[in-house]
Amino acid sequence: MDIKKKVDEIVKKIKADPKLMKQFADDPVKTVESLAGVDIPDDIEDKIVAGVKAALASGKLGDVIETVKKLAK
Repeated sequence: MDIKKKVDEIVKKIKADPKLMKQFADDPVKTVESLAGVDIPDDIEDKIVAGVKAALASGKLGDVIETVKKLAK
């Protein structure tokens, strides 16, 4: 399984839907399981959850940086 590809797919889905964002915040493992659409082994599932969390966190940081840049102009 291509973990990076799966993380990217899940991140796109979560970013596009505020309900999914809340579900992921409340129960990341269950949300990843439902979005993956396939049974993921636990060891890989943990890596996907960690990757999604990191991608969402970096995206939020990127949004903050862009906002600061716009305010500085």
